[in-house]
Amino acid sequence: MNPKIDQYLSKGCMRCPLGGTSNCKVHNWTEELKKLRSIVLECGLTEELKWGVPCYTFQNKNILIVSAFKDFCAISFFKGSLLSDTNNILTKPGDNSQAARYAKFTNLQEIVKMEAVLKRYVFEAIELEKAGLKVDFKKSPEPIPDELQKKLNEDILFKTAFEELTPGRKRGYIIYFSQPKQSKTRITRIEKCIPKILNGEGLNDKYKVMKK
Repeated sequence: MNPKIDQYLSKGCMRCPLGGTSNCKVHNWTEELKKLRSIVLECGLTEELKWGVPCYTFQNKNILIVSAFKDFCAISFFKGSLLSDTNNILTKPGDNSQAARYAKFTNLQEIVKMEAVLKRYVFEAIELEKAGLKVDFKKSPEPIPDELQKKLNEDILFKTAFEELTPGRKRGYIIYFSQPKQSKTRITRIEKCIPKILNGEGLNDKYKVMKK
């Protein structure tokens, strides 16, 4: 166990204003996240903290993350689209998601019931990585600015949160980020909006207090 993950479970990812407070959404799913953590560790993956959340790797390759959202917690596979998903539990973070897939949970009992299945999925993801399989990415139909695409590629948590937004909220951010002529200004706008996006909010929304 990585002590940084213990800190995440007690304080959150600290990437939005709710981090470190009782209103952080991580606190809504503490027991569920602990169980997911235990399941993944039993599969032999290495536990790290990346993008402020628990990330599990195999031979320095990212396999999955465990994270909390507003209405659920999830185990998210980086190359989930390559998994067979025989139990039909995986969901696209967004309509245009090409690689990532996650399994959502809203209570501890769901996770306990699915423990054997989740382990099978984790082991399959490891085997995919061992085989060197890669996702064949297609060009995105959305006119996403290069700076935003770079951030989405670098930060899986941010990518998942962005793709979870409603189409209208996503479009609002894309338009807002695309407006400046200078790349530096576009990057600044993106960085300032990251906390709102991680909190599932639109450009003009105010931070909301989440309760389980």
